[in-house]
Amino acid sequence: MTERLQTNGLLPSVCIDAVLAEVEPSEAISMVAEAGIGAFEFWSWWDKDLEALVQARDRWGVQIAACCTRFVSLVDPSRRAEYLQGLQDSLEVARRLDCRTLISQVGDELVGVPRKLQHASLVEGLQAAAPLLEKAGITLVIEPLNLLVDHPGYYLARSEEAFEIVDEVQSERVRVVFDIYHQQITEGQVTATIVKQIEKIGHFHAAGNPGRHELSVGELHYPHILEAIGATAYQGFVGLEYWPLKDPQSGLREVADWFGCFRA
Repeated sequence: MTERLQTNGLLPSVCIDAVLAEVEPSEAISMVAEAGIGAFEFWSWWDKDLEALVQARDRWGVQIAACCTRFVSLVDPSRRAEYLQGLQDSLEVARRLDCRTLISQVGDELVGVPRKLQHASLVEGLQAAAPLLEKAGITLVIEPLNLLVDHPGYYLARSEEAFEIVDEVQSERVRVVFDIYHQQITEGQVTATIVKQIEKIGHFHAAGNPGRHELSVGELHYPHILEAIGATAYQGFVGLEYWPLKDPQSGLREVADWFGCFRA
């Protein structure tokens, strides 16, 4: 069996829209539980049977760690009202699902518009969102993505700018989702950045690089990274968001063993 890591309050969560995309959500949730992992997450809530998700969650005794808010640009101020309405809709769903974290992408870069104006729009939009989040007791995490492989044209790539945005918004309910795969491609130095900025991180995503496959595949040494996170004050989830090369259950069980998760 894989040696258990020292991860303290860190917990794994499975993105069922990625790792288990080939099966129906209710079956995916059962597979998460059978692997010994106690939480799952997903991208879009608006195309899912929410009642079925809740029933499967309760049947298997797992948590919903995160889901996405509606995909509306934050860098375009003309769409701010639409973004805030989408957030309000998502907050209502998150309360229904007992989900405490919403993931927000920020939109594609606007060609011909100075980046400082797009940055300002991002900050102002999140400042407008903050009272809604604080009232609901739900955290919104903004997501930097890599431009080189997966998301050409996206606005927010570097974690440094994401952390600057959080500082400017000044709300405990606005944080960063630090995707280790994306930031390895964009900038490297993931462990040092994580440890330095841990107070501004509200969620993690993880996948092997290159290829975005299992955590044990590629150049990222996840046992070291996970133990480094576990040594901080962070008490939350690492979302497994990858495309499996092998039987999905084997990769999930490997991570479950790292975390010392119980299974029959």
